Amino acid sequence: MSLSTHVLDLAAGRPAAGIAVTVTVRKGDSWAVVGRGVTDASGRITDLLGDEPVEAAVYRLTFATGAHLGTTAFYPEVVVTFRVIDPAEHHHVPLLLGPYGYTTYRGS
Repeated sequence: MSLSTHVLDLAAGRPAAGIAVTVTVRKGDSWAVVGRGVTDASGRITDLLGDEPVEAAVYRLTFATGAHLGTTAFYPEVVVTFRVIDPAEHHHVPLLLGPYGYTTYRGS
């Protein structure tokens, strides 16, 4: 499996560069960090997992949005939880970010 993301700032109308993203996987009752990255100038991280082996499991992407949105950010952090059923597939999880809302979807 490969995992990528793309963050777009809807208020600014451009990619959100410099957002730290952490990937965790559920291991029983806890979560283990399996990847990290920072969005580039185009708001993308093309490979969040590197050489980490992937399994069918529940994953989380945690976006540190506060640094991008500022100290008064309503959403200083966005957590997106999703299930991987087929580890052979590519998973792309975009985040559309605004000052008072966000949305995500399974991309391609």
